[in-house]
Amino acid sequence: MTLVLFSTEGCHLCEQAWALYQSLGYQTPLNSQDIAFDDALFERYGVTIPVIAIRDQSGTVRAELGWPFDHTQLQAWLTQHGID
Repeated sequence: MTLVLFSTEGCHLCEQAWALYQSLGYQTPLNSQDIAFDDALFERYGVTIPVIAIRDQSGTVRAELGWPFDHTQLQAWLTQHGID
């Protein structure tokens, strides 16, 4: 399982989402993926980033949390999906 932040360079909301995750102190790494260089990702997330997602070992997205979200919503979503 991998935790991914779909974002792009210069996205201030993406920076806020990253900082929000970091502020919660979770041990699971949050990997950032720039959607600008992948047509499929850009089409899917181009107007909805930032999005935090859980990918399984095959790379399939199993769950997503789209912006806007706050500390409480992010923490509840992470807990619901077993992220520590």
